[in-house]
Amino acid sequence: MLELGENKLNTKKISFISCVNNFEEYDIAIQYIHSLKVPDDYEIETIAIENAVSLTSGYNQGMARSDAKYKVYLHQDTNILYSNFIYHIIYLFEKYPKLGMLGVIGAKTIPNGIWYHSPSIYGSVYQTPKGKGEIELLSCRSIKKDYEKVRAIDGLIMITQYDLVWREDLIPGWHFYDVSQSLEFQKAGYNVGVPKQITPWCIHDCGIVNLNGYDDNWKKFSQHYNYYID
Repeated sequence: MLELGENKLNTKKISFISCVNNFEEYDIAIQYIHSLKVPDDYEIETIAIENAVSLTSGYNQGMARSDAKYKVYLHQDTNILYSNFIYHIIYLFEKYPKLGMLGVIGAKTIPNGIWYHSPSIYGSVYQTPKGKGEIELLSCRSIKKDYEKVRAIDGLIMITQYDLVWREDLIPGWHFYDVSQSLEFQKAGYNVGVPKQITPWCIHDCGIVNLNGYDDNWKKFSQHYNYYID
């Protein structure tokens, strides 16, 4: 399932990959990215995928364009607030080689494939569920270790140290790609986790979520991953 061999990846590079159809939002995300502290011997890049037919296909395009070992797949309306973000993810990935992917919020169970219906959700994020400008704090179970192992993470930001193909053959739309990729990492033998955050690392300025295609993607997801969901 590895898209690129480890020996082909630049271990001193971090790539930030987004599917973009609103450059006003994306430009704000870029400003936050360029405000992050970067270790002296590391480099960063940003990749915008336009006209993607799905998040899975767009992220596969972004992955293919980058030789970075560390990839941060984030929504165009996700802003990273934590200035030491890069230092922290490198620390976690180097300390825990089995840790394949991180997110800022996730769940221990995925009832019917829906992580946010789980009674065991960990992590935190600022969000704007009622519209732009009305920021709310979503804070769930606290994490006492370096990270909490979970079954699935929210797709607002997905941080990897290994390249696994996003299942665009199974998840063609804009929903359930995050749970799918979480399960694919676990099937490949890696852990998926949520890091300990003193304060939320991100704000997801999403407003009201567009649910077009949700039911269709849920059916496709459930048919393929039925064995893995609760």
